[in-house]
Amino acid sequence: MILYRGPLSSCNYACRYCPFAKNKENRKSLARDKMALLRFVEWVREQSSDRIGILFTPWGEALIRRWYREAIIELSHIPHVAKVAIQTNLSCHLDWLEHCHKKTVALWTTFHPTQVKLERFLVQCQKLDKLRIRYSVGIVGLKEHQNDIAFLRCELKRQVYFWINAYKEVPNYYTPTELDYFKSIDLLFDYNLTRHKSKGRYCYTGKSVVTIDGEGNIYRCHFIKKILGNIYTQNIKTILKSCSCPNQYCDCYLGYVHIKDLGLYEVFGEGILERCPVRTFLSFNKKSKEAE
Repeated sequence: MILYRGPLSSCNYACRYCPFAKNKENRKSLARDKMALLRFVEWVREQSSDRIGILFTPWGEALIRRWYREAIIELSHIPHVAKVAIQTNLSCHLDWLEHCHKKTVALWTTFHPTQVKLERFLVQCQKLDKLRIRYSVGIVGLKEHQNDIAFLRCELKRQVYFWINAYKEVPNYYTPTELDYFKSIDLLFDYNLTRHKSKGRYCYTGKSVVTIDGEGNIYRCHFIKKILGNIYTQNIKTILKSCSCPNQYCDCYLGYVHIKDLGLYEVFGEGILERCPVRTFLSFNKKSKEAE
């Protein structure tokens, strides 16, 4: 599994908690991002001996850029690409998805209540349903958005996983009643709320999961900045190796989902990249999460 994040750092939204809110890039910066993406797609095409899953995790909104839509279409039809997914605010038009291999493409979507009307976002979700595109829906769990969260959960199809990212900027932000509420919407909310003690624990990153930037540099994950090598100058298979996490804590889904003894691979299975559980996790949720 590859998490790709190129140099793109602009967004059409202005969420108060995001450093890239309404950031604009000049033509030169956008051209650099496009060339980096095209180079990465060509590299993926050449890796025909491996099954590859790709998640684009851009700083900002990428699907408003034509080259990302075209790259996803192309990647979805490459036989050895098992999955191609992207994080998106779902603000772009969706007609391009008709050209994708629909069993391969998936979307990790996020609703931003201050940036788009709820009705507009739901119309986009309904289009995904008609197109039979696999997707998850999520939101940052701010207290003032509880009504929107309740309405969204009622309107979305039952099989669509609705995740909530815990707001962690304020200590003890939630009351016990609020915690119960968010857990009733997202049965996996506790995992995102927790700062998992990760140092010394086995994690799949670095071995079967890596992060790659626009220059082709390889990192084990987004949260460990040590460069392991480069896909354009080295054989990636000579770089991958198992090792325990060097960080004290991990509290982002992109990281903790890969901690082996959390058991989340059992829950998400082939839906890890787009954050879609592949089976019910009601019984799983009752288990003890971890020995802290």
